[in-house]
Amino acid sequence: QVQLVESGGGLVQAGGSLRLSCAASGRTFSSYAMGWFRQAPGKERAFVAAISRSGGSSAYADSVKGRFTISRDNAKNTVYLEMNSLKPEDTAVYYCARDRGWVLSRTVSEYPYWGQGTQVTVSS
Repeated sequence: QVQLVESGGGLVQAGGSLRLSCAASGRTFSSYAMGWFRQAPGKERAFVAAISRSGGSSAYADSVKGRFTISRDNAKNTVYLEMNSLKPEDTAVYYCARDRGWVLSRTVSEYPYWGQGTQVTVSS
């Protein structure tokens, strides 16, 4: 059973930074691509970023490119999302997810395992 636990969310002013972490259980963490998604009130869950098994490749939503950085530490079974220059429109519940394989995916349906989410609120 795969368990994903996010942490690091909170309240921050516009222009500030936060670092989210996602700790994964199991011994196969390094075999799968990982992703971050977010869901704002009244909106569908949306892709934010994804990272390959080794961490050598990544993909970002246009809305966060240049401000957010995804990374992973396979020795610690942890994936991170560094968020800089935060905007009020970044306010959402952020979820980490494990891909079904090794391909970098941007769609919710390609991620069978999800964390419980962590709230990020950016005040103006």
